[in-house]
Amino acid sequence: MKEYKYKINGNLYKVTIKDVEENIAHLEVNGTPYEVEMDKPAPKMSAAPAPSVAPAKQSGPRPAAPSVGPAAPAASSKGSSVKSPLPGIIKDIKVKEGDAVKRGQTILILEAMKMENNINADKDGTVGTIKVNKGDSVLEGTDLITIE
Repeated sequence: MKEYKYKINGNLYKVTIKDVEENIAHLEVNGTPYEVEMDKPAPKMSAAPAPSVAPAKQSGPRPAAPSVGPAAPAASSKGSSVKSPLPGIIKDIKVKEGDAVKRGQTILILEAMKMENNINADKDGTVGTIKVNKGDSVLEGTDLITIE
């Protein structure tokens, strides 16, 4: 397993190469898993090859239009994580750790494709951990806030 950090257009990306089978590389970019198909099989090496800077191709179907309502919760022993429904930049965080929130309440503002999107709480609870800061660039599926 190899880890790399890239800065592309001012955005920091942490790329972890899990393994390579034939011409398919299994990797994670900022915690989101991808399968990248290479033109030809990777040479047999003791270490994984360096990833290209080109955008990764995500395996499986992508949703036609992401929902920006309550984000899908992730299974966790300490509550659920509100995930980013699409890539963008955190413009504003409307809550603090320890705040009580209601389902549907706007907890942060995500700018994507020059539009501001309200990201809402997926359930009633208390804000546990805020995992992003104002100005951060996030990818689709990034954990934003934990609600306990």
